[in-house]
Amino acid sequence: MKKGRFDMKKFLALLLALVMTLSLVACGNKGGDKDKDTDKTVSADSIKDEMTSADGKYEVAFVTDVGALKDKSFNQGTYDGVKLYANANNLSYKYYQPANGDQATDDDRFDAMKAACDNGAKVVVCAGYMQAAALAKAGAAYPDVKFVFIDGWPLQDANGNVLTNVTGINFQEEQCGYLAGYAAVKEGYTKLGFTGGGGGTNEACCRYGYGYVQGASAAAKEMNVKVEMNYSWLYGGSFQASPELQTMASGWYENGTEVIFSCGGSMFASVSAAAAAADGKVIGVDVDQSFESDTVITSAMKGIGEAAQQALAAALGSTWDQFGGKQITLGAKDNAVGLPTATWSLTKWSVDDYNAMLKDMAEGKLVVDNDFKKLASTDSLTLNEVK
Repeated sequence: MKKGRFDMKKFLALLLALVMTLSLVACGNKGGDKDKDTDKTVSADSIKDEMTSADGKYEVAFVTDVGALKDKSFNQGTYDGVKLYANANNLSYKYYQPANGDQATDDDRFDAMKAACDNGAKVVVCAGYMQAAALAKAGAAYPDVKFVFIDGWPLQDANGNVLTNVTGINFQEEQCGYLAGYAAVKEGYTKLGFTGGGGGTNEACCRYGYGYVQGASAAAKEMNVKVEMNYSWLYGGSFQASPELQTMASGWYENGTEVIFSCGGSMFASVSAAAAAADGKVIGVDVDQSFESDTVITSAMKGIGEAAQQALAAALGSTWDQFGGKQITLGAKDNAVGLPTATWSLTKWSVDDYNAMLKDMAEGKLVVDNDFKKLASTDSLTLNEVK
């Protein structure tokens, strides 16, 4: 059965109520009947991760992806959006982590979703592509609960019927990956690295990486310089920090790598530690990670928290028909991907030049390929071999 189609014009009208700043600070939100203005002075960090509901029920739930809740990236960025929306609308909220951590099974994930529904959730936000099988089961078992599948797609029940209580939201990560790779080379770095989570099976990470290669290659050709890149999925399967990952990154830096794109949640801790020890640099992912380490030169970001807020507004309001059973893909044209300008530290590529490139992406003048399978599996790449 074909996946539900999404009416982008109608969605853009909804997005007028939610300006995606891509800085992941609190933002105003008027997307649904229960919505009200979010106090822009409230930050997600100031809102408790755990709260106690007076009646023991929690209206809004979040089920984490693999890795830590406070991963400074994907899980945390998504949950920040959940907390901001719940706080602004006086809703009870709770997060659930599937049992067995990085070894969680589909049954573990379903049990977390079941617990959320049994605890009174009206909406469950689920992060990460690995939730698919469990979410399909939960969506069928709890038809009155709405589910938001971040980095996901529309799902079907056992009979092949599209689940209209599930929405799939994904992003054009290849676009912000491109911008990050282009920025690194324009800044003068010619020895790059990429380390990704999911062992090469996470499509979002694959799109980030492939875009990064394309952007670096484009800048290298413009500047007529040779760029070399280490490219690896090793030690990232669990999206966790590890001694092995830090050792690999340290080895890259010691052998001349100048900046590494750390693409995978808590992996950032290992890469940034290696960078700090070697006077190297890092590119962050999903959210602006410059607040976590002064080794960060920029971050390839997507509006995960903002998308969660908009979907929650629809689920608890009157516009779910624009989401339920549909695939929503967000990119530059929706102001949903990019680099952080509020903490811009690049000196050789200006914000104005960046904005011009982002505008070209949004208008379709600059098209970034998302077919990451075209990138051969290799440990090292040479971009623009100068004769």
